[in-house]
Amino acid sequence: MRFVTVRLRSVLTALLLGGALLLGSGLAYATDAAQVWNSGARSLPVYSVEREDNKIAISFDCAWGTEHTDAILSALASAGVRATFFTVQFWAEEHPDYLKKVSDAGHEVGTHSATHSYMSRLSEAEIRAELTSSSQAIASVTGKNVALFRPPYGDYDDLLIDTSRDMGLMPVQWDVDSLDWKDLSAADIASRVISRVQAGSIILCHNNGLHTAEALPVIFDALRAKGFEFVPIGELIYYENYTIDVAGRQHPQADK
Repeated sequence: MRFVTVRLRSVLTALLLGGALLLGSGLAYATDAAQVWNSGARSLPVYSVEREDNKIAISFDCAWGTEHTDAILSALASAGVRATFFTVQFWAEEHPDYLKKVSDAGHEVGTHSATHSYMSRLSEAEIRAELTSSSQAIASVTGKNVALFRPPYGDYDDLLIDTSRDMGLMPVQWDVDSLDWKDLSAADIASRVISRVQAGSIILCHNNGLHTAEALPVIFDALRAKGFEFVPIGELIYYENYTIDVAGRQHPQADK
């Protein structure tokens, strides 16, 4: 399936690489990462990664629906891009066929909680229950262990971050929000993403965004033309010997 014609894709890519005008950042789903850094938490998830090799990651949150997921998977396959999907437990249980399809295509799967609640309001026991049951639900379908966690709504506190790390789940946010959940046009989605990406960026999209699949070929073409390489988040982040600065950017620690 072609999401845009070759002619349209080339026109859009030229416009975006030339610096098309951006939409306002918006707010609702904890949009751009800067909005979340004011949470007051001292323990921070990974928003982006300090890298010198121009690697970046694109991620998709899965909580409701599957109507546009096949188109997204087709766009990823056509571009040879491996992504990271964060799935809520109830989505995984309602759509095990899609979860298996995502995993079998070579994409990474992390947990997005069990119930998609505001987890900063939960006790440690409740957090552990959410992360344990959701990880087990994913692993039972994919046959693979879960290593990544994205808090719903971008909402977290020290307890949530510390607990997830103690459970062996790396908490991950994003520094580039596509705002595709707002049903922006494909051109607007692509413009937001392309203009904001830097080496080590983590892009936030959704598996059921109305125009996400249509925007992906433009995003992939434009960012690759800038020298970026897409990898799953698990291949972008550091699991040991790192620090996280106040902006949520992960830095490797030099060997002593």
